[in-house]
Order: sequence, then C-alpha cells, then structure tokens
Amino acid sequence: MVKILIVDSHPIVRKGLELILDSFPDFKVVGLLNSGIEIFEFVRRNDVDVIISEVDLPELNGITALRAIKKENKHINVLMFSNQPEEIYAISTLKAGASGYLHKSASPDKIIEAINTIQDDKVYLSEKMDKHYKFEDTRKSSTRLFKRLSTREVEVLKLLSIGKKNKEIAKELEINEKTVSTYKARLFKKLNVTNLVDLIHQAKHHDLA
Repeated sequence: MVKILIVDSHPIVRKGLELILDSFPDFKVVGLLNSGIEIFEFVRRNDVDVIISEVDLPELNGITALRAIKKENKHINVLMFSNQPEEIYAISTLKAGASGYLHKSASPDKIIEAINTIQDDKVYLSEKMDKHYKFEDTRKSSTRLFKRLSTREVEVLKLLSIGKKNKEIAKELEINEKTVSTYKARLFKKLNVTNLVDLIHQAKHHDLA
C-alpha cells in the first residue's frame, strides 16, 4: 500500500486527486494539506511514502519545502504536480530532491504512471522533458537560459517576481539578506539587466517567473 500525502492550496485539486488515487487499491491518501509549512509536522506524525506537491504554496513554496523534507526523509518520494512551466521548473525540482515532475494538464493515467515510476526509484518526467533531460537539443529557448541559473537563483527570482522584498525572501528561504542581495546581483548579471523592473520583465519574457 502506497501512502500518499497531497499538498495543494486549491481544495478542488486536493479532493480531485484524492478521489482518483483512492479508487486504486494499491494507493491510500493519508493526508490533504494546504501549505508547505504543514508538511513537516505531518510527516513526523504519519507514515508517508509519496508526497504530491504544487510548487506554488502559501507560507512556504514547494521547492523550499521539498529541499527541507528530503534532508530528514530521504525515503519519501516527492512528485511535483504544478501549473508552472515544466521547461523551467522540472529540472530545478529534480535538483532540489524531487523524484518527478508532472504538469497539471496531465491525464489521471499519467498521475498513476508517475507515482508507480517514482516508487520504482526512477525519475518521472513528461516525454518531452525526459528527452531534454537525457539529450541536449539546439533550441535557443528559456530552457537554455534556465540552465545558467541555480536552483536557489530560480527560487529568489520567483519570489522577486511576485513582489517579495529582500527581507521577506531571506525569511522564507532561511538565508540572510546579504545572501539574497548576492543572488540578486547574480541574476542581474546572468539575465543581462541593471534594475529590478527589467529583471522581472526579462524573467517573464523567458517564462522564468
């Protein structure tokens, strides 16, 4: 029996996934959570084999939560299930410790396939992303630009793009403000901009935010 925890800020997504997964005898949904911060206490008190989590979560974003959870619970497989562009976030979440990434446009069959794949200790990505992950392509797209950014830089960029201040970012990512400023400077350089407005514009232009 695979024990599954679902983490998403939208009740209809949580309930929909629960209904789909509980219809399979090998799966059992053991919890439905609204935010990333709730995951820590839940996994301390309950047995969990798989976490299905959105990237965008209130209080603590999914990538930050993922990194922290995997430090203490290496046995838990995490499937990121998100509306965020997989070309940008799939590889980032794998670097942070996820076992797979699935876009929310996927069919229920793909969700089942993804869970079974990661439970076999394999990485799950869409066919498109799997090809990109294994083979270099020649596209001059946002994916290539993304490769120049570290996982932490993507996190900082995302938080900057939604209007977070340095102090707020430092608190959420559990780093100091000086470190946030350093990441910001690196982003300016890598995205070839000189101010925050242009940084956010460039990020949105390349689907990085």
